[in-house]
Amino acid sequence: MPAKRRQLRGFDLKQIFGFGGLIGVDEAGRGALAGPVVAAAVLVSPEFLEGRWAVAKSGRVNDSKQLSAAERAELWAEFEALVAQGQIHAHFGTASVAEVELLNILGATKAAMRRALEGIYPPSAFVRQEEPDLFASEAERAAFQPAVSCKILIDGLPLRHFPYPHHGVVNGDARSLCVAMASIIAKVTRDRLMDDLDRVHPGYGFAQHKGYGTEEHREAILRLGRSAVHRDSFLRKLFARPRDLEGQMTFGAVENEADNPGAGVG
Repeated sequence: MPAKRRQLRGFDLKQIFGFGGLIGVDEAGRGALAGPVVAAAVLVSPEFLEGRWAVAKSGRVNDSKQLSAAERAELWAEFEALVAQGQIHAHFGTASVAEVELLNILGATKAAMRRALEGIYPPSAFVRQEEPDLFASEAERAAFQPAVSCKILIDGLPLRHFPYPHHGVVNGDARSLCVAMASIIAKVTRDRLMDDLDRVHPGYGFAQHKGYGTEEHREAILRLGRSAVHRDSFLRKLFARPRDLEGQMTFGAVENEADNPGAGVG
């Protein structure tokens, strides 16, 4: 097991100290020119991090971008088995192209992350309430829900105006095991969605480039025009007239801008 990958589990063991659980959150598709943004959340426990799978097999987990499609698919299958066994909990959420246009890419990414987390716990589960006193009614006692003892790690800088208390971890998908697991789930989920969109909108090559701004993709857009799943706000420079681009960024720079809007989301 490479030393760097062993550090992912060690990082989480330190982060989870004093908590009953640790949730890692990451996204896929933020910088793409087409398709939805997908986020995933993975909940692990101290018992899981000390257990057989984490000790023996977690060294294969890494930032999804550093793994091949075959490696991601193999780990996805193992994660499914871990969920079925109750060893981890995982959920994903999506934000549509329409939401990217309406909320901007950062807002859409937050929406996808919120939906992924809601599949594990609602935001209210993290609100600390006053425990009923001796004179409380039976109804008040029954309604009491102690706050969840769980820490949330989100890849990147902390998010403003986000409904869940959380900690931002820059390059979290390369530092935290549960964030890296979320990265893989988000990536595999989105890749499969883009494969589906490739069948609905043939000719753009979505199954190959997954909606990112490759040269082949840009040429297909110029040849075929926008599809219903392209992000218009990401294509403005591509369709601008040459004289409109004087003194402005090139299309390649627009891709970088799209990859890093409001730096803080991984």
